[in-house]
Amino acid sequence: MSWLGLLEDDPLPWLLEDTDPAVRAAALVRLLDLAPGDSDVVRARADAMSADPILAILAAQEPAGFWVKAGPGYSPKYQSTVWQLIFLDQLGADRADERIARACEYVLRHTPTSAGGMGASGMLNGSPPPSRAIHCLNGNLLRALLGFGYGEDPRVQAAVDWAARTITGHDVPRWYASGTSGPGFECGANEGQACAWGAVKELLALARVPPSQRGTLVERAVDQGVEFLLSRDPATADYPFPSYDTKPSGAWFALGFPVAYVTDVLQNLEALAELGRVNDSRAANALQWLLGQQVVPGRWRNRHAYNRKTTVDIEHQGSTSKWVTLRACTVLKAAFP
Repeated sequence: MSWLGLLEDDPLPWLLEDTDPAVRAAALVRLLDLAPGDSDVVRARADAMSADPILAILAAQEPAGFWVKAGPGYSPKYQSTVWQLIFLDQLGADRADERIARACEYVLRHTPTSAGGMGASGMLNGSPPPSRAIHCLNGNLLRALLGFGYGEDPRVQAAVDWAARTITGHDVPRWYASGTSGPGFECGANEGQACAWGAVKELLALARVPPSQRGTLVERAVDQGVEFLLSRDPATADYPFPSYDTKPSGAWFALGFPVAYVTDVLQNLEALAELGRVNDSRAANALQWLLGQQVVPGRWRNRHAYNRKTTVDIEHQGSTSKWVTLRACTVLKAAFP
């Protein structure tokens, strides 16, 4: 049965409404397989650039290319520079827009560490130290920069290389307990255990590296990452978590949009889908769980909307969500073509 046949109602007319051009543009490409250059897609993307939330986010940008304050741009969450670039990518902002280019160049001047990975820092001057390079931020920013067409930039390639080396443990001169402290997604923030949130972010980034350009080490990192994500049932998400918790974070089960450093079961499935691994039998329970999360036929709810935390509210907490529905349908289409 195709993905639409699994739903009790067709969400496409709702997702393709002109009132939400960013959703419409993404749905035309992801669900109807139109080319990015198709006239309907181009028109919808142009409309999205002149409407909220993209319009409001870009209006808050400083002329130099940053948001809120100069520097690496990790804080304040979730209004500073790195978050705006991540959210603009998730919203499908036009990579040809000069403001997008200015933001990408700003991030590439201030966020890479000397180790190659992107670093989290709230300081005003200089680049983050190598100890602040972390998988969740590196993956989020790397995915955005690749999506905005910066795959040939040496700084982006260095971030890809850092991700592959740290995932596999290959030729890394030093680990930092405050950040990524060992191979296989081990992270100081998770008491030195492997962090599934970081794994999902890095795999989503590596999924955007064209297969012909991945090379042996990147492919090895992808395979290792996929095996880690499928080593536990993604529907229960009982990956390693800190000793002060008694169960996996509830964020795993609160499907939302936009998606920042935390992740959810759906984003786990998105990573597997983009890498062509979502049909693995070990993902079957998570796919059934996802189908069971419909709040009305063919629609999902936004349970993690970041209201009053972002530059502009994108959707309302608890409301039926076009963005979460689009995310879910994209995964289901990959699993049940």
